[in-house]
Amino acid sequence: MRVAVVTDTTACLGADRAEAAGVTVVPLHVHVGGGRSVPAREITPEEVAEILAAGKERAATSRPSPGELAETYRRVVAETGCEAIVSVHLSAGVSGTVEAAELARDELAGQVPVEVVDSRVIGLAMGYAVLAGARAAAGGADPAEVAEVVRARAAASRTWFYVDTLEHLRRGGRIGRAAALVGAALAIKPLLTLRDGEVHPAAKVRTRAKALARLVDLAVEAVETARQGGRPIELAVHQLAAEEGAAALAEELRGRTGLTPEIAVLDPVVGVHTGPGTLGVVVAPGDLP
Repeated sequence: MRVAVVTDTTACLGADRAEAAGVTVVPLHVHVGGGRSVPAREITPEEVAEILAAGKERAATSRPSPGELAETYRRVVAETGCEAIVSVHLSAGVSGTVEAAELARDELAGQVPVEVVDSRVIGLAMGYAVLAGARAAAGGADPAEVAEVVRARAAASRTWFYVDTLEHLRRGGRIGRAAALVGAALAIKPLLTLRDGEVHPAAKVRTRAKALARLVDLAVEAVETARQGGRPIELAVHQLAAEEGAAALAEELRGRTGLTPEIAVLDPVVGVHTGPGTLGVVVAPGDLP
């Protein structure tokens, strides 16, 4: 059975990389100012960072509609001749994209089977899992097997984000269990993580330097744990309007782990909710040899 893999732009894979892997990417949407809606692939992270930094226009985001997803599934079937689709999306704890994909799946009932996967993560934690699923599909795995590969890889990953302020997460309603930090936001520099598909506080520190030092320590601990299990590791640094900080963070991680992190700009939709100055680290253990 030929299986196609679909994901969304918050996987941070980039068009060329996704195409090379045979993955179809559906954009989420960014809404700017008076409601102008822009697909995530038509606005750059840098433009989003400038809008947020200027503070003159409000920015928000929305999921793809069920109709958009259903149309994508039909197009994928027509273009690839696939017999099934595995559709992988960002955590349902922070977005309604999984729900939209399930509605699209139901619309196509009887035409093509669609397995919807809630990755429960975001960014390259999802991107690496999607690529692993695409490799499994290319190797002849059936839809259930592809979905299981994706879920396992995503569940094994760890993600942390340093944000300059919780304000953007608060405005977008994506703050999750980290809401308890809002009252103390002026006194701390938030270090956050995704756990059980929601945003949780990872550490409470009072300076950016201490937050980033703790971020590195957490990532190094995760790398060492993965190595003890004999697993290969993919390591990434995410950034939004923080190029120098990302380079310095990647260099420190390289020095302490021996791994060379991939540096990736955050997807515009994620950037709307984290804001300029965001730095993140993804530790994604691979399959056992």
